[in-house]
Amino acid sequence: MDGKRRLGDVVDILPEDCYANPTWKGLLWLARDLAIYGGAVTALIWSNSVFLLIPLWMLAGLSISALFILGHDAAHGALFASRRLNYTVGQFAMLPSLHLYEAWCFGHNRIHHGHTTRENMDYVWHPVTPREFEEMSRHERLVHRLMWSWIGGGLYYLRDIWWRNMVRFTPQERIRGKVRRDRIVVGTYFAATSAALLSCGLATHGTMIGALWMWFKVFAVPFLLWNYCIGTSVYIHHISQDIPWQKRRSWTKFGGQVEGTTVLHVPRAVNFFFHNIFLHVPHHVDMRIPFYGLPKAVVAMREHFGDILREKQYGIRDYLQTTRACKLFDFEEGVWLGYESVR
Repeated sequence: MDGKRRLGDVVDILPEDCYANPTWKGLLWLARDLAIYGGAVTALIWSNSVFLLIPLWMLAGLSISALFILGHDAAHGALFASRRLNYTVGQFAMLPSLHLYEAWCFGHNRIHHGHTTRENMDYVWHPVTPREFEEMSRHERLVHRLMWSWIGGGLYYLRDIWWRNMVRFTPQERIRGKVRRDRIVVGTYFAATSAALLSCGLATHGTMIGALWMWFKVFAVPFLLWNYCIGTSVYIHHISQDIPWQKRRSWTKFGGQVEGTTVLHVPRAVNFFFHNIFLHVPHHVDMRIPFYGLPKAVVAMREHFGDILREKQYGIRDYLQTTRACKLFDFEEGVWLGYESVR
């Protein structure tokens, strides 16, 4: 070895049993999350009390997140050994979040995981430099300030990831047919679900306003809240004062996958829905590890690479502190800056 740490060195120390993914276990987790989501949707259909709607909206948004993370694992080929089962379950689990399975696989697996925190390559929460911010129009600056504030995660994901890189995604020739197929699947789901909710609302309330209200409270609000769940989560994974994004030419796989993300321990109530996704370093080291194998991988990494593993308890104060400090990034110096750096 030349003294430099390589990603393969980390993969080599991971225990074999953290890769085990029996079919029954993946299906059991899917059944659990579907039951929670189905219960939340059913309760939303019949409830109009604000005291019930708010917690039910939160439950529905979180349960969409849980299903999506199962789909995310399937897209990595980690949830099941069967490629066909991964596609079927992955496509199905991503329907409530209106994600195209193949478009997600391309953008997330190949681009984000292939170039994590790499300048001009990783498109997820890519920071702008002080000079780039200075050259923005007033409107663009206001949008950036909003997106990079504590309240901006959902808006960022909805616009920059879901709309621009999912709905308006232009696929390469070799996956164009698959993406077209998935557009039909997701479009059919959206149309059928909307028609069913509008019909239910019309039958229940007898007015078009009542029909729209049914669609809004059962579908639209949980979908928007889900965007906040995923947008904020991805931000937390890769944005921190001690995570320097790397220049394109000096980037390494070890730097991106090990040093470019974190192992965060969140409250059990949060992890109940997020399936260990905040144990993010081992997930980036090897995407084949199912979510329930990540804790074992963290133990092994802590033993062998504890000196560089970014691991800590994480709470709302940490998130707020990061959103105040991390606004712009200087790739030459490798440091995060605030807006005051632009005069």
